[in-house]
Amino acid sequence: MSDANSFDHVPVLADAVVAALDHLPRADGLVIDATLGGGGHSALLLERCPQLRLIGLDQDPTARAAAAERLAPFGDRVEIVATNFSAYEPTEPAVMVLADLGVSSPQLDVAGRGFSFRLDGPLDMRMNPEGEGETAAELIDRLEENDLADLIYAYGEERLSRRIARRIKSDLASQGPFEGTAALAYAVAGCYAPKARRGRIHPATRTFQALRIAVNDELGVLERLLQQAPDWLEPGGLLGVISFHSLEDRRVKTAFKDDERLRRITRKPVVATEAEQDRNPRSRSAKWRLAQRQASRPA
Repeated sequence: MSDANSFDHVPVLADAVVAALDHLPRADGLVIDATLGGGGHSALLLERCPQLRLIGLDQDPTARAAAAERLAPFGDRVEIVATNFSAYEPTEPAVMVLADLGVSSPQLDVAGRGFSFRLDGPLDMRMNPEGEGETAAELIDRLEENDLADLIYAYGEERLSRRIARRIKSDLASQGPFEGTAALAYAVAGCYAPKARRGRIHPATRTFQALRIAVNDELGVLERLLQQAPDWLEPGGLLGVISFHSLEDRRVKTAFKDDERLRRITRKPVVATEAEQDRNPRSRSAKWRLAQRQASRPA
């Protein structure tokens, strides 16, 4: 595992997140960063509003260590909690709740975490590497071929899901467990025509996304956050979410539109400028949506 010094997380859509502060009901309350990561967004918010306090949540110990270092200048304005946001219960109402749903660059770039198909590592993919949950290797070993294909299609929106699941289960039966992420990526890529393997998007991208979502129950956790977070806010408080693929964005859009506790501020998602996409390619798929807690509950 990498140490905190390697956790250099560039926050995406930083300008949009900071601009949300203009809608705050007051500038001296509590912000809950539900996905603290390296603390990039949190640092920007605390710098902009010196009276804000922050509670940052993250289940990744490497991220927490990096965030603690980055946010140390803000002293006792910051509290970092080791938890998944779906399990958190605040003790006071917040003026803002922020969630950046993306897998951070350090998690992707450290082979030992098992998220990357470009760097060989163990097939793990757990956001909390110290947890007891099922790894990606255990997941693909446990699932039947049809169930694996359904998962890859549902969570990865992968049109070749049947072919890929057949190849994965065939390789498992004939060769035993995959040695690592590179071997799995090679098997997935082999399901594509040679020309398609050389596109801008790696052919294993959608399959790896699907496995990561399943291993971490990311959509279930997101739905719990969208249900709980409005009640964490004081009247007029803000809920902002950065999503990175359509499965997440559709859920955020629907929640912001249909939840009577919320009023949408962004009718359409804010996306990265061309300049930001050039600087940080991982911002290309990012979408920011912002909603505000209604002043009172509907009757």
